[in-house]
Amino acid sequence: MEITTIGLDIAKNVFQVHGVNCEGKVVLRRKVKRDQLLTLLGELQPCLIGIEACATAHHWARQLQAFGHEVRLMPPAYVKAYVKRNKNDAADAEAICEAVTRPTMRFVPIKSADAQSVLMLHRARQLLVRQRTAQVSAMRAHLAEYGVIAPKGRAHVRELVEALASGTAPIPDLARQTLLLIADMIEGLSQQIRAIEIELMRWHRATIASRRLETIPGIGFITATALAATVGDARVFRSGRQFAAWLGLVPKQHSSGGKERMGGISKMGDRYLRHLLVVGATAVLRYTRRKTTTVSIWADRLLERKPARLVSVAVANKMARIAWAVMTREEGYRAAPAIA
Repeated sequence: MEITTIGLDIAKNVFQVHGVNCEGKVVLRRKVKRDQLLTLLGELQPCLIGIEACATAHHWARQLQAFGHEVRLMPPAYVKAYVKRNKNDAADAEAICEAVTRPTMRFVPIKSADAQSVLMLHRARQLLVRQRTAQVSAMRAHLAEYGVIAPKGRAHVRELVEALASGTAPIPDLARQTLLLIADMIEGLSQQIRAIEIELMRWHRATIASRRLETIPGIGFITATALAATVGDARVFRSGRQFAAWLGLVPKQHSSGGKERMGGISKMGDRYLRHLLVVGATAVLRYTRRKTTTVSIWADRLLERKPARLVSVAVANKMARIAWAVMTREEGYRAAPAIA
């Protein structure tokens, strides 16, 4: 049984294997359980294995590479077109097996365990920030019911907490005790976020690629570590524009009949990275009038005729292209002389 290509549809407990030989004839079609998968594939001769880039895909890719197999991960959206009719595990595995052999298929680089650990820190931090924001909003809303209002911003929440602790706020004792519990939750979440940021800073200082990315205006250590961990090898992208398109920072096309129609940005790719770049670009726009650079001059001219949000996305696109150049050339960002 000479198997050359395998399509593997992964799941939590039950996996579907679809294998073909060099002539494209099906020689293996089997449903296996989780504890049997490595035993089955470990007994086969090294071959090409295709997997959809979804949950646990990078873990299984590393496990199968240890047996000598060539593993390729593909975006699920690109595999969907090869499902012939009804969707089931067997049909999905067959579609994966066919898609992995296509010459124009785009593949996802396999992440290392270290890179996944850094991205897990980012996801945990993002979750804690959302929870803290929800707690802050709840406290502000509850205090507003008693006429206690503070300016916007998390920094002003301390004033509310101090007023609660001192008892100066006109609030019943029962409500004060409840709000102090929320204040303790906010403080605990802030400490956890700070602990994660310390770990990210430690990894940032030990990773030269992340330190190079930090030299780009608008990119701090949070964005730098996220980019360095997500994009292991920037050379898989042919150009900076392709990298920006992968992040969803280019216009979405609705062209037909030779007529080009451009809409809003496509919003494809990693939503978290796109969010960080847009936030960094917004910060760049805030100091454009105080610091004259090539990017700030270009952004100021664009602001004269375009909305601020559109300009911030355009600056994020430019930052993504610069980040690609920094990662591929393996050197820090060098700002060009500003020419008005």
